[in-house]
Amino acid sequence: MEDKSILTRTVRKYGDGAFFEEVDEVAAEFPLTVHLNGEEWATMVCSPSNLKELVVGFLASEGIIRRFNEITRLSIDQDKGFAYVQIDKLPEDRARNTSKRFIGSCCGKSRQFYFTNDMLTAKTVTSKTELTALMAIHHMQELQNHSRDFHRTGGMHNAAICSTTGIIQCYQDIGRHNALDKLYGYCLMNHISVKDKVIAFSGRISSEVLLKISKMGIAILLSKSAPTNLALELADDLGITAVGFIRGDRMNIYTHPERITDEDLHISENK
Repeated sequence: MEDKSILTRTVRKYGDGAFFEEVDEVAAEFPLTVHLNGEEWATMVCSPSNLKELVVGFLASEGIIRRFNEITRLSIDQDKGFAYVQIDKLPEDRARNTSKRFIGSCCGKSRQFYFTNDMLTAKTVTSKTELTALMAIHHMQELQNHSRDFHRTGGMHNAAICSTTGIIQCYQDIGRHNALDKLYGYCLMNHISVKDKVIAFSGRISSEVLLKISKMGIAILLSKSAPTNLALELADDLGITAVGFIRGDRMNIYTHPERITDEDLHISENK
């Protein structure tokens, strides 16, 4: 499937005291309407890339599926902006909290199910996975190196699923929650266990992001950005290590700090 995540247009610019025209690259914004068992179920605004992974991950994060093989048919009509999903054995308790919804690329505000499916599908993470401070910094540097579309447009979020030694897969999207859903879908479609994995992430750690991490069962979330207070309260309750402001050789470990070790780096108490 052709990647149409970046488009070009001629823009009028100003610099060095003069106007000039130049072809610039911009991030594409694409509405994808998901039909579940013949009914319109949700419309997501996303980047038009890796759409199967996005749909699978979104279905899983909503509690509609737990495993990829529960989907009996999945097809994408990218030209028309539709995804068609068939699930033959859809338990009533998973379907009853769903309705037709619009999910925007800016997280949180349009989430009508926040206190229903989110609460039903969030998991307490008990993984004993550990990561050295140096490796956390390395993961964030590696994520930056994979952020090609962001560097071209300035309009993408990046997320990567990592082992304790490096990045396994990285996705980009205009919506930070979409990038995480793509990772979730990738892991389900490729039967990748997440119990010892880490997420490296470019965006703010919001409550919605934290809930998606818990639904995936990930123990450690790394970000170059700031957290919100509700996200940290959830991380405390759900057993997730939230690390923010990873920039240069520094970071803030907000919750469950025992998973970030100083095996290769002794951190001064006075820093």
